[in-house]
Amino acid sequence: MTAFDDYKVADISLADWGKKEISIAESEMPALMALREKYRAEQPLAGARILGCIHMTIQTAVLIETLTALGAEVRWTSCNIFSTQDHAAAAVAANGTPVFAWKGETEEE
Repeated sequence: MTAFDDYKVADISLADWGKKEISIAESEMPALMALREKYRAEQPLAGARILGCIHMTIQTAVLIETLTALGAEVRWTSCNIFSTQDHAAAAVAANGTPVFAWKGETEEE
């Protein structure tokens, strides 16, 4: 596999928009950002494999990026077919985290 393709999102081209929104959200989530800064060098989650299944929003993307920054291997799926923010899912996938979420997905999907 030459390119990262372990994801399914509505439109990967929304990633740049998602990354801009994530940057704004980071400024509004000081606790997670402080944890990321304080423990990044220690990698306390190295070796941890985390599978998440909650709403795929911009705020969740900040959580995912924090878990990854602290050393965890993360995979994500949405828990709600209506709550996914497609630009958030695209940004997470573009950063190399496997994510399977898109607004309007069916229960079978």
